[in-house]
Amino acid sequence: MVEFAPLFVPLECRLQTLAVLKWIFSFLILHLICCVVFIGLLFTRFWMISILYAVWWYTPQQGGRQSAFIKHWTLWKYMKDYFPISLVKTAKLDPSRNYLAGFHPHGIGVIGAFTNLCMEGMGFSSVFPGICSHLMMLNMWFCFPFFRDYIMSMGLVSADKESAAHILSRKGGGNLLSIVVGGIQEALTARPGAYKLVLQNRKGFIRLTLIHGAALVPIFSFGENDVFDQVENAPGSWLHWFQDRLLKTTRFSIPLFYGRGVFQYSVGFMPYRWPITTVVGKPIKVQKTPHPSQEEVDRLHQCYIKELSNLFATHKLKYNVPKDQHLEFC
Repeated sequence: MVEFAPLFVPLECRLQTLAVLKWIFSFLILHLICCVVFIGLLFTRFWMISILYAVWWYTPQQGGRQSAFIKHWTLWKYMKDYFPISLVKTAKLDPSRNYLAGFHPHGIGVIGAFTNLCMEGMGFSSVFPGICSHLMMLNMWFCFPFFRDYIMSMGLVSADKESAAHILSRKGGGNLLSIVVGGIQEALTARPGAYKLVLQNRKGFIRLTLIHGAALVPIFSFGENDVFDQVENAPGSWLHWFQDRLLKTTRFSIPLFYGRGVFQYSVGFMPYRWPITTVVGKPIKVQKTPHPSQEEVDRLHQCYIKELSNLFATHKLKYNVPKDQHLEFC
């Protein structure tokens, strides 16, 4: 039976819902609309706009092009309050250094990372003064005209070695580059109560931090997996087979997620109002090693897993995680 939302709710709640709806719209539909507009302009008297943009499209994009105006939109504050979302600082980040952070878990929409590390709804620049935050995103999202510039304005950068090197090698420090390590493979297992991280064989970010000598920061976002449900896709099911095959073929797959609706609470694509708390751990000091050996990579990788596990264990009881729950690595 469908559970409808009350007819009269505070304006604040309506604005929060609208802000999240805009975010959902951006990543489900807006990129497609941008493609239609780009192609459509070619067949109008404004065709030169698309031509000029095509030239602009090929200019270097490493490091993104952040816009303080967009990052400070009031919209992000309402989105933060919808869940609500919190940012917890456990240690200071020295603005004279560069940092590479691993963000866990991926969840369905990486909402904690997007809100806390890209937008100023949580006041990241006040919590970590002197630090400019960047978040890596699948390269495919940067293939959509106009949409690419929109997401770059928020601090998102393409997930490739060139972008990472450009940011981590900046002189003077003050840069934090976050990587959602588990990627889409981890998103396929994201559901309420899940604490399984795809990390055991993910060592590329470890090699990067060694090459550039950037301090390594573990980040865990409590509640990230709880804001959406997902259609059952246990190993052996046809859905799991399809998603796995698609991932291996295209390096992208589709988690069949669902949550609540806009005007009813039973089913829809809106996330549940569940608290998300992103905890930024203590930096791990890294010695710059231009040509790290596999042994050095493995050693730092194990150190990172240990620090991430300790971060989770230290804070889990504060955020409604059962005492006997531990992280699983695969």
